[in-house]
Amino acid sequence: EMGLAAVPGRQAAFRQGLAAAVQYAKAVGCPSIHLMAGRVPLGADRAAVAGEMETTFIENLRYAADLLAQEDMTGLVEPINNRITDPRYFLNTPHQAAAMLEKVGRPNLKLQLDLFHCQIMDGNLSCNLETYFPLIGHIQIAQVPGRHEPNSPGELNFPYIFELLESLGYTGYVGCEYTPKGDTLEGLGWLRSYWESRRLQHGGTSKAAE
Repeated sequence: EMGLAAVPGRQAAFRQGLAAAVQYAKAVGCPSIHLMAGRVPLGADRAAVAGEMETTFIENLRYAADLLAQEDMTGLVEPINNRITDPRYFLNTPHQAAAMLEKVGRPNLKLQLDLFHCQIMDGNLSCNLETYFPLIGHIQIAQVPGRHEPNSPGELNFPYIFELLESLGYTGYVGCEYTPKGDTLEGLGWLRSYWESRRLQHGGTSKAAE
């Protein structure tokens, strides 16, 4: 269902799912949970239900933030493009996500910025990274438009983006959320090449992949 956090009438199911997610996260030592907004109900007009979905989203995010704070965890919200990936997904742009986070007003809720979705919806990645950097809790990457490895043909210059993240002071992980063209090991070959280009040892000081 791509989440339930913004889906009216599904609050009880959202809370059940969140409670289970917290137990899984505690078991594996994961400090953050992606709170997926969910889809505009089938057959509904997006504009007509936007207000109700936003109210539901804010209510659920506040509940989640308070619950996660008890466990010293962070909640993440991720804009997912509605042009290619999921036409009905509710949360689509960094601007929309930032507005929601401001309305919720909880310090342990952050932006999960997937550069694949951000490029498709808005582009202007350098400015967006700088603008929304104080809100960012996690970064994900994939080349555009194929959603493959960062060194595959596409629109994004990842060496530049990685250096920009370093200059901004980002110290978290960068999630590789792409579809490898081959097998997993082959699909990570770009990272060895990147480390070598930066004169870093394999698995060295860089946290460029998780």
